[in-house]
Amino acid sequence: MNNYEYIIAGLPLLSQDGRENPDTEGLLAEIREQLSGKDRATLDFLLSSYEPDTLNAEFYLKAAKDRNSFIRKFFLADLGVRNTKVEYLNRTLGRPEGTDTLIPDPEAEPADFEQKAEVDAILEIGDILARERGLDDFYWKTADAITVLDVFDLDVILAFVVKLKLVERWLRLDEATGRELFRKLVKEIKENTKI
Repeated sequence: MNNYEYIIAGLPLLSQDGRENPDTEGLLAEIREQLSGKDRATLDFLLSSYEPDTLNAEFYLKAAKDRNSFIRKFFLADLGVRNTKVEYLNRTLGRPEGTDTLIPDPEAEPADFEQKAEVDAILEIGDILARERGLDDFYWKTADAITVLDVFDLDVILAFVVKLKLVERWLRLDEATGRELFRKLVKEIKENTKI
């Protein structure tokens, strides 16, 4: 059932010129119907992270034990970002270190987050829109880094979904940035399917 090559080759089905907003829900439904039940469950787990109040300790512990490497790696990085944000806010607000309870990292100490310095630098950006863009660029690069050696597998589809959700977010926040990200996503898919 999982013909990843077919699914991935069909991802940029819409608005390749960037003039129209991507139909996120329609595209996700199309991807879901082409996946096996097991892979649909993995996709649904990823999508559940975009629902309010989902990202709690239980979610991250479940992600750390997931059979899918993209899920494990991406949410370990996401946890590192969130822990770094809490630490940054504590420093900025003059709270003693450890005042707020950080969601426990199931595999490492928060200080072991390799990209901590990079995320701290992003959090120092004064302009709030630029800071949000920096964090989303970090997530985009993280998805790319996880799938750098993948071509036609579920992880590539999951990375695409992460990027599609980032595009959707920026279309709401700043349409020009959203369109730019969407064109970037379509270009990446075109380049990767030529391999």
